[in-house]
Amino acid sequence: MTKNWSGLRILRDRDAALCLAVSVVSGFGTSALWLASGVWVKDLTGSDGLAALCVLALWAPTLLAPLLGSLADRHRRRPLLVAFNLGPAALLLTVLAVDSPARLWLLFTVLFLYGAACVVVDAAESALVAAAVAPELLGDFNGLRMTLTEGMKLVAPPTGAVVYAAQGGHGVALLDAATFVCAAGLYGCVTVREERPRRTAGHWRAHTAEGARFLWAHPGLRPLVAAGGATMLCAGLGAPLVYAVVEGLGHSPAYAGALYAAQGAGSVVAGLLAGPALRRLGARRFAACGIALTAAAVAAQAVPSAPVALMCGAAIGAGLPCPLIAALTAVQQQTPQALLGRVTATAGTLLYAPNAIGLAAGAGLVELVPYQALLLTLGLARLTAVLPLLRPPARQRGEVTAHPAVDPAPEADRT
Repeated sequence: MTKNWSGLRILRDRDAALCLAVSVVSGFGTSALWLASGVWVKDLTGSDGLAALCVLALWAPTLLAPLLGSLADRHRRRPLLVAFNLGPAALLLTVLAVDSPARLWLLFTVLFLYGAACVVVDAAESALVAAAVAPELLGDFNGLRMTLTEGMKLVAPPTGAVVYAAQGGHGVALLDAATFVCAAGLYGCVTVREERPRRTAGHWRAHTAEGARFLWAHPGLRPLVAAGGATMLCAGLGAPLVYAVVEGLGHSPAYAGALYAAQGAGSVVAGLLAGPALRRLGARRFAACGIALTAAAVAAQAVPSAPVALMCGAAIGAGLPCPLIAALTAVQQQTPQALLGRVTATAGTLLYAPNAIGLAAGAGLVELVPYQALLLTLGLARLTAVLPLLRPPARQRGEVTAHPAVDPAPEADRT
């Protein structure tokens, strides 16, 4: 890492560094709760299905993201972020009353509201970051954020398991509540100056739909989000195959942890390199390279070799974040501040909701088709996600961008 690495510019910027610190704190708390809530429900009920509902409760609000994201455009982002971190912190205290299966409804309700708050926080944070970070450094910021988030996924679940073993689900809830309070304090220290958003006339549905209309009509953002959504659909389809791959290697199911660790390490590296790669390749080429790398790695998992499987896990971890970082960075660079909350939330739904659909479908496919054939098919299918990126972007007359002077693609990608 050289002294000219642009990530250092981000770390030296007080507001950007604070936003990154929030990612560390929030990622730690969320990852710890995600694991512990399922274990808690399993211990109380003995039901795998009810334990899986914890993940569903956290993910379900993503479907409401376009509506929830509109809150980030109706209020100043910094006070909103403080409020939506203190709110869940107080909300988590209510799960201290959960001590029997009869009160699990309270835990599921809290998890749903927790997920909804996270949707609003993600949308508002994206807008705040776009105001705090120089446009040309947004790729570096999002890459570093991905690195820190993935790093927390390696650290937080074991920590959550230790806390759960010592203090039960109540202890993990208190730990997560503390991370929310810490995140609220960090957001409160951000000094970005914001103007009060103008109140627009019209029904809330029309206000919400503006984000979707902007995203669909934008010739640069639509293909990036479409490619990212297709990639996450394939990722969901392939996720249930990990245990079949482990079985094919002759290892116990616990060996899946090694594959996940390799994938996390790959994502950490990808996040560190994302900014320079985006500037050198442009958003479309960067996303396409990541998709191609992931496709090759998924297909290669059909080879029954532990070293190959570990290398494939690292390659998947390195390639999978590329279309996501490219799409979210482009949204921040090319969306007006007044729309950024809604556009970010809508893009988040289109990027991440397909993953849940893929998970459900993949769980059925793995029982019906040999996993090697599925891996080869999914490897080829992932390449179709590149198709939206092949057509050169065409600028629309009167197209509005947040930063007209900044184009995330190099000259070779322009028309």
